[in-house]
Amino acid sequence: MIQFLVHEKADNVGVATVDIKAGEAAQGLYMDSQESLEMKPLQNIPLGHKIALTDIAADTSVIKYGADIGRVVADIKAGEHVHTQNLKTRRW
Repeated sequence: MIQFLVHEKADNVGVATVDIKAGEAAQGLYMDSQESLEMKPLQNIPLGHKIALTDIAADTSVIKYGADIGRVVADIKAGEHVHTQNLKTRRW
């Protein structure tokens, strides 16, 4: 069962299609290539929220849909929940 989607291979986050529980293997799918991937989430990821596919350092970018969607304000580890606690818009 697919639990998260990654829009493009260049993205560093995926989007949960169901609630994902920490510590349980989660199945993902790259939408552009139809390749599958598996992640071990470090935190619970709610439906519709982002999961980090790689470590992402503070002051770098989150890439989703192949585009920069914001600035990382706290280091993020692969498998962590990406949301307002560690991602901010570049407008402010």
